[in-house]
Amino acid sequence: MSPVLGAALDRVDGRAKVTGAARYSGELNLPNLGHAVLVGARVPSGRIIGIDCRQATVADGVCAVLTHLDLPRVAAQPKLFPSLAGLVAHGQSFFPMQDDVVHYAGQPVAIVVADTIERAEYAGTLVQVSYAETPSATLLDQVRDQSYQPERIFGGLVPGRNPTRGDPETGLRDAELSLDLTYGFAANHQNPLEMSTTTVVWDDVDRLTVYDSTQGPTATQLSVAELLGLPPTQVRVVSHFVGGSFGSKALIWPHVTLAALAARQVGRPVRLTLSRDQMFHSCGHREEQEQRIRLGAGRDGRLVAFTHDKISLTSHFDDWAETSLESAAISYASPNYAGGYRLARGNIITPTFTRGPGEATGMFALESAMDELAYATGIDPIELRLRNHADVDPDTGKPWSSKGLKECYQRGAELFGWAERDPTPGVRWEGRWQIGTGMATAAYPVAAPISPQRARARIYLDGSAVVEAGISEFGTGALTAMTQVAADGLGLPVDRVRFLGGTTDLPNVASAVGSAGSGATSSPVHLACTQLRDQLVGQAVADQHSPLHGADPAGVVVRDGRMCLRDRPDVGETYAELLGRNHIPDVETVGTWQPVLPPMTDHAMHTFGAQFAEVAVDADLGLVRVRRLVGVFAPGRVLNRKTAHSQLMGGMLWGLSQALLEATRMDPQTGRWANANLADYLVPVNADVPDVVVETIEVPDSVVNPLGVKGVGEIGIVGTSAAIANAVHHATGRRIRHLPITVEDLL
Repeated sequence: MSPVLGAALDRVDGRAKVTGAARYSGELNLPNLGHAVLVGARVPSGRIIGIDCRQATVADGVCAVLTHLDLPRVAAQPKLFPSLAGLVAHGQSFFPMQDDVVHYAGQPVAIVVADTIERAEYAGTLVQVSYAETPSATLLDQVRDQSYQPERIFGGLVPGRNPTRGDPETGLRDAELSLDLTYGFAANHQNPLEMSTTTVVWDDVDRLTVYDSTQGPTATQLSVAELLGLPPTQVRVVSHFVGGSFGSKALIWPHVTLAALAARQVGRPVRLTLSRDQMFHSCGHREEQEQRIRLGAGRDGRLVAFTHDKISLTSHFDDWAETSLESAAISYASPNYAGGYRLARGNIITPTFTRGPGEATGMFALESAMDELAYATGIDPIELRLRNHADVDPDTGKPWSSKGLKECYQRGAELFGWAERDPTPGVRWEGRWQIGTGMATAAYPVAAPISPQRARARIYLDGSAVVEAGISEFGTGALTAMTQVAADGLGLPVDRVRFLGGTTDLPNVASAVGSAGSGATSSPVHLACTQLRDQLVGQAVADQHSPLHGADPAGVVVRDGRMCLRDRPDVGETYAELLGRNHIPDVETVGTWQPVLPPMTDHAMHTFGAQFAEVAVDADLGLVRVRRLVGVFAPGRVLNRKTAHSQLMGGMLWGLSQALLEATRMDPQTGRWANANLADYLVPVNADVPDVVVETIEVPDSVVNPLGVKGVGEIGIVGTSAAIANAVHHATGRRIRHLPITVEDLL
């Protein structure tokens, strides 16, 4: 067991962040910087019939007001493709300000550039736009009867129907018990602390530097280059620190390229920062959706049939739905299964990744239904899940690369005290509070990029090392974990290794999305570092002046930068001694990892966990307080116990937020989100946070990637909302089948 990997190392970027030395995309002090502000459409559907920019143009400090009448046309129309591919990653296949058509409220219709942000914002209010409004639809119920089954969703990567197992309709008809349940979900927005910000500088007529708050510098580079008609080598993207994302910065939205077009028009650097209101209208969201689950089971609780169908609202130009059915389909061993998606088009921006995309909603529906089945059969919820445990992937019959779910159930139940639970709903009171407990399974797929992933490692004459890969740090602790991976691979102390990321000048790695960031980056980092280590060991054993001359390289280990014989640690030398003696200033290698995608492997790859919750419900006021959360997960290799714990706890608090607070409400009269601010869009504060216990069970995995890393970014949210909803039912006897659960539901 490596003393470095898994250690609770303090964040290497911590000092920079707390002292203000960490620079974000909106903090660059550039000479002659202009500030751009977007003007959004005030109607959800129609045409622009007039734009009066005269007052805005003559306002103090304004240097340009751009509309579709004078903005240059983009070189190519964007095509929706998820950023995990490591290629272009447009958020939607529509680029605004190319004509007079309005598809959704908030769609950019003008850009104002001024010498200060205040002047640009004021001038934006002076732009007068006239519309010929046309009928619109912005709620699922308005277009439900026009829904259709898409051929593919999720940027074309996922079929519109899941593979069918057996004969689910016959299985449901013949089952001893059957449940037919519908679950509803409000739209959600990501709401990172830092709004999306882009600062652009044209270094030459055809060379661009983009400072962007993005989850994937390479995705930004390729996407902007495509729209501007430039070779990617002429677009440089810098993104060292990002103030949160939660999916809103995973894909590349139009404002990034609009900033570049505006900067070229005014001939000066330009910064464009979306307002909080614009974040609700410009960067996608979790779509409004409804899911129907039908379960058929025997009296012993064993599933015989299972169907899962989803309908959701998408834009007029993209077949987008988050993949809510995939993890649910393989969580339990039902011999008969069918599932599919339906979409309805509305006047909204294309939805996108949002915290635990797909699984956070799909597993809520399934795990709520499983709790209902547990009560219908009189079987303990954990026992019911164990009876339906999928020993292999139910879809393919492939063995799991690793699982550990049974161990998660067992350990979670111990930590939570599940055995002491009275299963009868509504019997436990503390004063006016009704107390309830619930649990749920968490599942999330192990994703991998399509393209090769690369990293570079270099050791210097003094024995220190620099390791590089083009990732950004958006709060996950990636820089720290990769420092540990590099130190482990090179056999160096962590204080002798510096990990650099944040620019497309460095080797390419895909955007850190879908819990794939750790695996996608650690794999080439590990390969680069172990290759460099082996290269130097090989040089030492071939060097007649080395104490290791003639030794078997397989018998040489490296500890604290010193190469030595495994069975004679006193025989060896340091990297620095080897390089200094041979007058070599530095040595470097590039590691390349070509992921093997799940369909091409002999194993199924998923991350699993178990969630437990205790709630107190005020019987008079309908208030819900989550008092305890316990989560136990099996995420493969844990790179840093401290940052992984933080990620998992954060995910569980997202789940609390999803269960009880978060909902973006659409005003159908205006086609705009009615609560597009942090005063009315509810998220937890410290007073809402309960006692949270997080544990991980490390089950070795030799399939997913070189280090067996599955990732922890999303799995924490999955299952939490279901555990809370199940606990609310246990407390009150009321079954709430939509999120969020509100006071009105419980009064």
